[in-house]
Amino acid sequence: MTQSIVVQVGQCGNQIGCRFWDLALREHAAVNKKGIYDEALCSFFRNVDTRTEIVRPDVQRGKICSLKARAVLIDMEEGVVNEILQGPLRDLFDSKQLITDVSGSGNNWAVGHKLYGSRYREQIVENVRRTAEQCDCLQCFFVIHSMGGGTGSGLGTYVLNVLEDEFPEVYRFVTSVYPSAEDDVITSPYNSVLAMKELTEHADCVLPIENQSLVDIVNKIVQMMTNSGKLGSVKPNSLLISNKGGGKENEKPFDAMNNIVANLLLNLTSSARFEGQLNMDLNEITMNLVPFPHLHYLTSSLTPLYTLADVNIPTRRLDQMFSDAFNKDHQLIRADPKHNLYLACALMVRGNVHISDLRRNIERLKPSLPFVSWNQEGWKTGMCSVPPVGHSHSLLALANNTCVKPTFMDLRDRFNRLYRKKAHLHHYLQVDGMEQGCFSEALTSLSSLIEEYDQLDATKGLYMPNPPRLNIAV
Repeated sequence: MTQSIVVQVGQCGNQIGCRFWDLALREHAAVNKKGIYDEALCSFFRNVDTRTEIVRPDVQRGKICSLKARAVLIDMEEGVVNEILQGPLRDLFDSKQLITDVSGSGNNWAVGHKLYGSRYREQIVENVRRTAEQCDCLQCFFVIHSMGGGTGSGLGTYVLNVLEDEFPEVYRFVTSVYPSAEDDVITSPYNSVLAMKELTEHADCVLPIENQSLVDIVNKIVQMMTNSGKLGSVKPNSLLISNKGGGKENEKPFDAMNNIVANLLLNLTSSARFEGQLNMDLNEITMNLVPFPHLHYLTSSLTPLYTLADVNIPTRRLDQMFSDAFNKDHQLIRADPKHNLYLACALMVRGNVHISDLRRNIERLKPSLPFVSWNQEGWKTGMCSVPPVGHSHSLLALANNTCVKPTFMDLRDRFNRLYRKKAHLHHYLQVDGMEQGCFSEALTSLSSLIEEYDQLDATKGLYMPNPPRLNIAV
């Protein structure tokens, strides 16, 4: 059985991670009613007790008796981590898994990457290595961070470099939350573009998430809940509105958005945590969805939406779930993949779904989805038998699609508007090791990435027996 380690960096990364651990425990408790430490729990948890049996995680009170998360929590402001340690998930972590400071990174990538990176490198390596040594077969690191602030973007990408240096054979999956155009952090375009260079060079797979898309999905779910009839009924302990997410009892504005990202991670890791008739190994995602090394940004969508809200709604037709996965309203970035070019696509199904249902829907949808000419059969499928708690089925679609290009172009435009005026540049340049060349290198890296997507878009609708001359991953 393989294991994975979650590395949570910054306020956003730790809040999302907190939700992930809470919801993962609920799933395991629903399946593993006797509380036996089994292979499913082993994938993301370790048992610190020498006994065979452990006390079942109490979902209502959130008490954990013998389990420790395979995680490292990093933040240069200790508020969120302290809140986790005072909440119902406090026993899931020990002090050796935590790295905190008190001053924060001041929304400055350079402070997080250059200053705190070098200051805490030894401690980061020690904590990660200790956690890795507690794994029998380490397969993957999941890094969770945001792009707009200083710690998430700067220290988050520094940690990514450390993981590549120290564990070059272990896959690095990154969940990156991108700021919206109306972000209140004025330097977020700088931080995001500087971080993008590191993600492009050092990650194996990146799942970009846009704040605005999360807001839109939450609003859609709220609208579903407030409509007349059964749609207004929400189950107890809803995954969307539950305030038992591992922190204090007061719900915060971002909790619903964080739950969506946590559900993405639950679906992504379901095959590693539970049995299925067609389980998809995590390394198969990179092997099958990333034909070019730099083009490893995968768009994601979740269906049905009400799975995220635990809304009492009659089960919709299974085929509709597959159709929704390719609808722009279900994407976790503002994009329309059906009107852009697919390099490859993965469908990860959970619950009561048959292989025949999967194949039928792929054949039904294929004519409407433009794939590159040299990968017309670029589908990867996975089926996990355990559905989300309280539901019969769900679907996560991962697409390597050129629809990510407008997001990157918009980010570049916002960066240029600041950089042309040299606005706030002095805050970065006063950090040791930070030079103005770092900005131009990051901008060049992002422009080169956009150009690679442009080359692929130019092939849309053309018959090309050979792929374009890009660097092919091996």
